[in-house]
Amino acid sequence: MTILDAYAVLALLKGEPAASEVEQILGRDHVCALTLLGVSEVLDHLVRLSGADEEDAVLDLAQLGLDEPPAFDSVLATRAGLLRARHYNRTTRAVSLADCVAAESARAAGRLLASSDPQLLELCRDERVGVISLPDSRGRTWSAPR
Repeated sequence: MTILDAYAVLALLKGEPAASEVEQILGRDHVCALTLLGVSEVLDHLVRLSGADEEDAVLDLAQLGLDEPPAFDSVLATRAGLLRARHYNRTTRAVSLADCVAAESARAAGRLLASSDPQLLELCRDERVGVISLPDSRGRTWSAPR
């Protein structure tokens, strides 16, 4: 299983530069999931920012055939909150709580997190969470400094 962050799914649905890589991940892994917060983020973005109809947005997401979101319990919530507390900085690492839930979900499942968010990818590098680095909306792909 690969955990996808919201951007990965949005890139696929909107035909952005990471779309082909996300399609490859879906085809290769067969089991990919968004976290519960990721589902919320995707739907919010599609409806509020992209102007999609609510029912169409839900249908578009459902048609991707993603696995059920990983369980979100008090242990994962605690770990995600502490992860954000350790790493958040408004100017240098403005990771969202949803990002931290995705990172902790990947860690708990022993799986990779697919994202293009450089701040989230840096956090994952620092925390030794495996990642698949996707191109951002401009086609640039983050890589860990050597």
